[in-house]
Amino acid sequence: MKEKSKKLRATNRSSRDGFSAVLFLSPTMIIFSMFIIMPVLFSFYLSFHNWNMFSSQRDFVGLANYIHMLQSPDFWRVLKNTLVYTLGTVPLSMAVALAVALVLNKKIIGKKFLRTAYFTPVIVSSVAAAVIWRWVFDPNFGLLNHVFRLVGLPTINWLNEPTAAMIALIIMGVWKSLGFNMVLYLAGLQGIPEQYYEAAEMDGAKSHAKFWHITLPLLGPTTFFIMIMSVINSFQVFDIVYVLTQGGPLGATKVLVYYLYENAFKLFNMGYASATAYILFAIVFALTLLQVRYMRSKVHYTV
Repeated sequence: MKEKSKKLRATNRSSRDGFSAVLFLSPTMIIFSMFIIMPVLFSFYLSFHNWNMFSSQRDFVGLANYIHMLQSPDFWRVLKNTLVYTLGTVPLSMAVALAVALVLNKKIIGKKFLRTAYFTPVIVSSVAAAVIWRWVFDPNFGLLNHVFRLVGLPTINWLNEPTAAMIALIIMGVWKSLGFNMVLYLAGLQGIPEQYYEAAEMDGAKSHAKFWHITLPLLGPTTFFIMIMSVINSFQVFDIVYVLTQGGPLGATKVLVYYLYENAFKLFNMGYASATAYILFAIVFALTLLQVRYMRSKVHYTV
């Protein structure tokens, strides 16, 4: 009887704990469902329909939105622009962040201040930062062209020439993501045991040898994570494009998310925009899987 009584009390306690957990989690789950799950499912539903957002009528068109998009030259041009931005931003941002992290991991004067200064762009609003950079890139009064004039270089019409506008976006993208990548690399560097470097010094290894054979391999997991997150963020870039160039000039900086925005909120073609969102998801998912397969055998997970 005592054992049955204990089991009954344990069951009742477990039921109360379960009810309490559901009670406390329910507000979060309701909000998550309303603002994440339901919009995602509704967007998937819309991708098979034509809807202008102002009408209650939604015409089912099947895969027509997807087929039309894959046959559209505009879509492929926008995808190319997104790839160019990603290939320009991700490697450069990672390389500069690693270089800065290596310097700031040493004992130098003002290390804490410099770490804070490099991380500050991460917490600054992208829109506010883009407004400042728009002034920096101004062809007549911008800081960048002013520096070019001082050193005798020709000025560049940054935001009104196709190639220069993409370079301007890449420069700002690198600046914006540098601090976040730097902090991750700093964490990775501080997790490498000093014994490895001491053993290498005893064997007569120089600084470059220690970097290539100790630091870089053991930063593999950090580099892997930064690369995946950077690619995802680059494919989702929108705010700096909207403020700096609005997809111009001549569509040279129109990226996938801006293309989605135009179709949804300028042309009011919500079905086509929803299909674009799911194609974007498929591309990012496929690229992530490719990176995981390629890097799995190259990353050292243990120290």
